[in-house]
Amino acid sequence: QVQLVESGGGLVQAGGSLRLSCAASGRTFSSYAMGWFRQAPGKKRQFVAAINWSGGITDYTDSVKGRFTLSRDNAKNTVDLQMNSLKLEDTAVYYCAAAPHLAYDPTEYGYWGQGTQVTVSS
Repeated sequence: QVQLVESGGGLVQAGGSLRLSCAASGRTFSSYAMGWFRQAPGKKRQFVAAINWSGGITDYTDSVKGRFTLSRDNAKNTVDLQMNSLKLEDTAVYYCAAAPHLAYDPTEYGYWGQGTQVTVSS
């Protein structure tokens, strides 16, 4: 069992930065790949980024490559999403999730946080 709690969302102007953090409970955190997804009103939940169990492999959706950086600290049971050069279209609720392996389909993730709102204003 893994419980996930996101934090760090908020309101930011376009071009600004936010750092989202996901804190996990459970002694098996380091065995899971972690992903971030986002969902805007009226849209499907979208893959943003994922990292494998060791942190050695990361992948991002094309629209955030070069702007977002995903990292994890298995000693602290945390995974962070640094978001720079934010755009209006980044506005969404952001969710972290845990899966047995790095994946892009949200149905492969068995554990989810409650989400944190990110709003980018002009």
